[in-house]
Amino acid sequence: MDPKNLTEYFRNLDRAYFIGNENKNWAYLDEALPIGYGQTISQPSLVLAMTLQLAPEKTDRILEIGTGSGYQTALLARFAREVYTIERIADLSAKARDRLTALGFANIDYRVGDGSAGWPENAPYDKIMVTAAAARIPAELEEQLGPGGRMIIPVGRPGLQDLLLISRGQDGRISRKSVEKVVFVELKGKYGWSG
Repeated sequence: MDPKNLTEYFRNLDRAYFIGNENKNWAYLDEALPIGYGQTISQPSLVLAMTLQLAPEKTDRILEIGTGSGYQTALLARFAREVYTIERIADLSAKARDRLTALGFANIDYRVGDGSAGWPENAPYDKIMVTAAAARIPAELEEQLGPGGRMIIPVGRPGLQDLLLISRGQDGRISRKSVEKVVFVELKGKYGWSG
């Protein structure tokens, strides 16, 4: 991955296009904004930072948990071979799909459902991006991460989480490190705070 190319594409990606409500007028702000259904579009600086940490490559098959508005999905799909994205809210998934199709993306597979269990039928994945916070690391997602793979996931309590970079070595061993402190909406399902 060329960080310069990714950053340039990111800067030219119109965030307002991914916001379908009155908050469109605030798209230029570097902060999270509501997109409905209790969900948010993350602040641009964090979207870029997480994507750079994930380091997508043109040969990668990427699993994204939390399609949301499709903003993060567009960034991943531009730099990966295939993106498998899961959203639990059908209306958000449909709107994101319409936006991304209109932008010309044909390398994205969509699913509506509980993303905490991943998408095992298409595993293993080279990279996994999780855009909602878990109370603990979902074992299913670690299992679906292939050798040499990387996963970015917020883990912790409501109001403050550690953004973890989880890596699987070619020998299968898992390593974890905290990148920064973040605040995300809850990952629903058994790995959420109320799960």
